[in-house]
Amino acid sequence: MKIRFGYVSHAISLWDASPAKTLTFTRYEQMGVQEREEKLFEVTKQNLNHTLRMLYYNIAHELELYRFSSSIVPLATHPEVRWDFITPFESEWQEIGSIVQKKRLRVSFHPNQFTLFTSPKAKITENAVVDMTYHYQMFEAMGLEDVGLINIHIGGAYGDKQQALARFHENLTTLPAPIKQVMTLENDDKTYTAEETLSVCEKEGIPLVFDYHHHMANLCEAPLVDLLPRIFQTWSHKPFLPKIHISSPKSEKEFRSHADFVDPEFVMPFLKILKEFGQDVDFMIEAKAKDQAALRLVEDLSKLRGFKRVSGGAIEVK
Repeated sequence: MKIRFGYVSHAISLWDASPAKTLTFTRYEQMGVQEREEKLFEVTKQNLNHTLRMLYYNIAHELELYRFSSSIVPLATHPEVRWDFITPFESEWQEIGSIVQKKRLRVSFHPNQFTLFTSPKAKITENAVVDMTYHYQMFEAMGLEDVGLINIHIGGAYGDKQQALARFHENLTTLPAPIKQVMTLENDDKTYTAEETLSVCEKEGIPLVFDYHHHMANLCEAPLVDLLPRIFQTWSHKPFLPKIHISSPKSEKEFRSHADFVDPEFVMPFLKILKEFGQDVDFMIEAKAKDQAALRLVEDLSKLRGFKRVSGGAIEVK
């Protein structure tokens, strides 16, 4: 069984490399027309350049998984700003996509918690479609719309989980089919368990990104050993390995919060279950120390019997 590792958005080992530099709408409003355009261009170009730096860093460290920042383009979905963030940066988008394809990196996006399809308010659903479209447009600009994935949570329960789930299925019909094709769902740490999220995924034909930390914070009745074959099955129609989110609690008191690094002892019970199946998987590390946490976990595990480091960012489990 092989496990590849990756991290989220920002390699903190690099100096001043955030791919999520911002421009607030308040600041935008204070500017003149020309200054607004110049600032949008400046920040976006910087974020794209920093994204390139991240990709080269990942290649150097053999980290084959990477989650792009959702904030590459400032104010991209703001109703009073919406602007053409593709045409002026055609070469930058294409360069990013070319590197991803050439090095066969696995990439994704993860829109924020407000991108959901369970709300009783039509406007929330409309905004979710706008946000999912924005992420899909970035993949299109990179030429990665067939290989990139966009991961979201189911959303809130609004006092009636069954009604909310029914709304999810109904509201999801407003999402254009090509975007739904690259969508994944993740179990959360408070509302929808892995088992509940899995049922939705099976009904909609959507892969499940299993989050182990969330699962431990929000346990379901079914044993994980029974859920995993079904979780793996949701990926069977995709040319990807099952993806799993890995982090560990900041403390017992702040169990849901992510620690800076991943405690191998926290994930070891899960690794033992995974080993029973022998299924190759990809681990997206969601620890606060990002790239450093991913590389440290690879190193920590490689010191244990039965775990062999086979590249900078991959482990073989025997």
